[in-house]
Amino acid sequence: MKPLRPILAAAALFLLLSPLSAAVTGKAIEYPVGEVLCEGWHAFDDSVAGKRPAILIVHQWTGLSENEKMRAEMLAKLGYNVFALDIYGKGIRPQPPESAKESGKYKENRALFRKRLEAGLQVLRGLPQTDPEKIAAIGYCFGGTGVLELARGGAKIDGVVSFHGGLGTPTPDDAKNIACEVLVLHGADDPYVPPAEVEAFHREMKAAGVKYEFVAYPGAVHAFTQKTAGDDPSKGAAYQAEADAKSWEAMKAFFDRIFGS
Repeated sequence: MKPLRPILAAAALFLLLSPLSAAVTGKAIEYPVGEVLCEGWHAFDDSVAGKRPAILIVHQWTGLSENEKMRAEMLAKLGYNVFALDIYGKGIRPQPPESAKESGKYKENRALFRKRLEAGLQVLRGLPQTDPEKIAAIGYCFGGTGVLELARGGAKIDGVVSFHGGLGTPTPDDAKNIACEVLVLHGADDPYVPPAEVEAFHREMKAAGVKYEFVAYPGAVHAFTQKTAGDDPSKGAAYQAEADAKSWEAMKAFFDRIFGS
């Protein structure tokens, strides 16, 4: 029988080196956008010293939720400084059908949408853990539309990743302002983003000479990363574990490349 002490020491070393031991801190941050008070969520590993690449998260149509906080923690465990912004304002967390009305305000007013997106980006830039030369943004559904809008507004960041986001824009010529790389992770059977919208997006990116990648996951519909979307794809929105896992790995590879890590 092996002595117990070396086994315990080995176990302690494993826990010390395990990603699960990362000292991830999460906290709310309030910030004003004009007369509106917004409240985002900051997550980072406070056992790591110094600045690091930073990720902005844009929420889905019900506002900043536990899902974005979970993704922020996952990214923080990978070594990123993360800020999940708030488009709607503190305490405004609508549920369907009200969420459609709230998100519609910003889809119909892209200038307001960009203002809220830029405000969140500036909060991320100002955090002491952020390396201002290495910033990207990700978004889900409404937030996927949001990160593309952030890019179309000319944000000086390294890249954006849209997870099952809307691709349409009333101003496709704004793609000429895109100064970063674009990754779109799309459900191939998403009824809320029809083929015509996908084709228009490809034309938009190519006409502007944007460096982009488009990945469509067979059998995946809208909200394929959202476990709360259920498991019935016939409803048009449903979680799909395979597409969720593959899209997360695609995002990680994208970050490794654009940040040079």
